[in-house]
Amino acid sequence: MGPQSTPDLSTQASSPSLSTVAIVGLGTMGTGIAEVLTRAGREVIGIDTDETAARRAVSALEAATARAVQRERLTERERQDALARFRTFTDLQAAADADLVIEVVPEDYELKRQVFAELDAVVRPDTILATGTNALSVTRLAADSQRPERVLGVHFFNPAPAMKLVEVVSSVLTAPTAVTAVTELAHDLGKDPIAVGDRPGFVADGLLFGYLNQAAAMYESKYATREDIDAAMKLGCGLPMGPLALLDLIGVDTARTVLEAMYAESQDRLHAPAPILGQLAEAGLTGRKAGRGFYTYDAPGSATIVPDAESPAAADELAGGRTVSGVGVAGSGTMASGIAEVFAKAGYKVVLAARSLEKAEKAKARIAKSLGRSVDKGRMTAEARDAALAAVTPAGSLDAFADVDLAVEAVAEDLAVKQELFRTLDKVCKPGAVLATTTSSLPVVACARATSRPQDVIGMHFFNPAPAMKLVEVVRTVLTADDVHATVRAVCAKVRKHPVDCGDRAGFIVNALLFPYLNNAIKMVEEHYASLDDIDAAMKLGGGYPMGPFELLDVVGLDVSLAIEKVLHAEFRDPGLAPSPLLEHLVAAGCLGRKTGRGFREYARR
Repeated sequence: MGPQSTPDLSTQASSPSLSTVAIVGLGTMGTGIAEVLTRAGREVIGIDTDETAARRAVSALEAATARAVQRERLTERERQDALARFRTFTDLQAAADADLVIEVVPEDYELKRQVFAELDAVVRPDTILATGTNALSVTRLAADSQRPERVLGVHFFNPAPAMKLVEVVSSVLTAPTAVTAVTELAHDLGKDPIAVGDRPGFVADGLLFGYLNQAAAMYESKYATREDIDAAMKLGCGLPMGPLALLDLIGVDTARTVLEAMYAESQDRLHAPAPILGQLAEAGLTGRKAGRGFYTYDAPGSATIVPDAESPAAADELAGGRTVSGVGVAGSGTMASGIAEVFAKAGYKVVLAARSLEKAEKAKARIAKSLGRSVDKGRMTAEARDAALAAVTPAGSLDAFADVDLAVEAVAEDLAVKQELFRTLDKVCKPGAVLATTTSSLPVVACARATSRPQDVIGMHFFNPAPAMKLVEVVRTVLTADDVHATVRAVCAKVRKHPVDCGDRAGFIVNALLFPYLNNAIKMVEEHYASLDDIDAAMKLGGGYPMGPFELLDVVGLDVSLAIEKVLHAEFRDPGLAPSPLLEHLVAAGCLGRKTGRGFREYARR
């Protein structure tokens, strides 16, 4: 959730609509919203029963605007004007003259209902009352209010000054004029508002928290370490933070509250909070704010992680491994040529074998083209390119693997095809050679059992494009030998990839967490809850994702996505993992994404 540039909005028109805004609750979010509003020329009434919180809010605004002056985003005069527009009080009576009231008190329904009841007796009849909740029912709050048509949700994202997304939440009772007024305000603040209906989590958190919950459950099952889960999602998906570190940032207790609300509505087991969330919350280990959650921090409120009992010990990756100097790569597609390029650039002798010598030579030509681009971009010298290319020997048969120390297959994602290939590798590769599959969804042990040496077989799941992507999922089966595992980790280090360990089950780490999230996004569209564009915008602007889910689905390929979702559903038998009918219909219609010119969106034919 990296910060984004915030425009200087201090020169807005002097008499905008909703010109006086009251913020009830001056915690981190309330203070951030107050900063956005004051810098945009609004009069802001900050209300908190805790005088210390009010003083902290004033200090935070002073510090933030001082930084803006230093960075020449505000003049000192504009800073003083902004500070003058922010006044703090300890009594809700101060909201009497507000055009809009935004409450951001803790996520407790009874507390919010009480705030709204008191505001009903204080504010003007035309004042809009907004809740900042991301988990509780806006409709219920509205129904309990004396002015349900003036109640809606306005969900900012943390940190409010930096994050562009604002979800404007209307219930069936909300007047369209109120939605329009708040949406226009969000635009005036330089935000990107999207209109959503009332359901727990709305769009961004509705998708995000299901993913976070599954990551917590994956960690709880001891399938992978917290460091490997977080590294996998950052390196494999380009996310700014791993899910467990993000849970610590959000607050484990907050996440549990959101998930409880989501589960109460959906009854989807994927939303049932992982038990570890409750255990950590009950123990007071709520994340950064407590100094400990999934990770341990050097102080409450700190972002600095310190070693603890679960931290991995420094180890020599080469210890106990087998010697690897020659590598065989089987396949002729993009993944095979990419993996061969990775090994060749790292100094390995590479045999690139395909079903014919002609196909292998075409794959080598693809490598030459890729290396040429690297030279053109100044990423490698012409000499290094020539050396890497000379290290690749094309072959038309797997017989050329007779002397390799590591054989990596990157052929079609078809179990029968892979098993036949492993039977052949078993015959042609020398004793002690490590045999690896790059499968992303098939059982590695099924490939191992096709050989007479299952202890030598392991998964090495590279990500596409292999030369650019740093992650490799190292997949041990129950039969994989320890020295084979050590060998592959050492090889990953030599080719400058980041290995993460995981067991032999569907999806490994990345796909097991990524594709249920993508599937849930499709279900939102099926239910007419939000549009493709709004969902993509919500996840990019509110979650820091490099691509929205529908952009990503079209890039990956809808047929590939459907195949992975079917494998996950078959393995885990969870009804929530059943592929969306809309995805199945699009695949049946031949709308497979960018590669066919049409998926969830249409693309210009090349």
